[in-house]
Amino acid sequence: MVFQDESGFSLIPPVRATWAPRGQTPVLRHRFSWSRLSMSGALAYRPDRSQAALLFQITQGAYNTESLIEFLTDLHDHFGGEKITLIWDGLPSHRSRQMKTWIATQRHWLIVEPLPGYAYDINPIEQVWGNIKAVELANLCPDTIDDAHTAAQAGLERVGTDDDLCFAFLARTGLAL
Repeated sequence: MVFQDESGFSLIPPVRATWAPRGQTPVLRHRFSWSRLSMSGALAYRPDRSQAALLFQITQGAYNTESLIEFLTDLHDHFGGEKITLIWDGLPSHRSRQMKTWIATQRHWLIVEPLPGYAYDINPIEQVWGNIKAVELANLCPDTIDDAHTAAQAGLERVGTDDDLCFAFLARTGLAL
């Protein structure tokens, strides 16, 4: 079972609570840029709860149908052709004619189930984005988009190597395998 989603970040930091000496308000000084990176992630669980895996890609700009098909192809390769049930939201790229046509040709390994439009909170990959933005990207004021990329990748790798954390994200949604 694989939960998939996309998220983005830029040079503008996600502001989180911090500390400063009494009487000195903390100030975040950051560069302003329209440069934006997007992350696509897939949080995969074995039905017997023996293993969890986080697979991700980071790209310039936003994900579209073509880049998501590429991500799903990489996902297929990673799992060695095993049959996958993919659960994702209603992003327009997920519902495009091109995506539907491509999915129809992949039925031998891919089953797609959409999440209800109001149910983002039952997608455990949303917890991954929140965790990374609260830890590695929180109050980060990078000089370049590459610095932000490095921090996000470090966070994704940290989460991806912690099965307990990945299962905790699933438990927080209230879903069971």
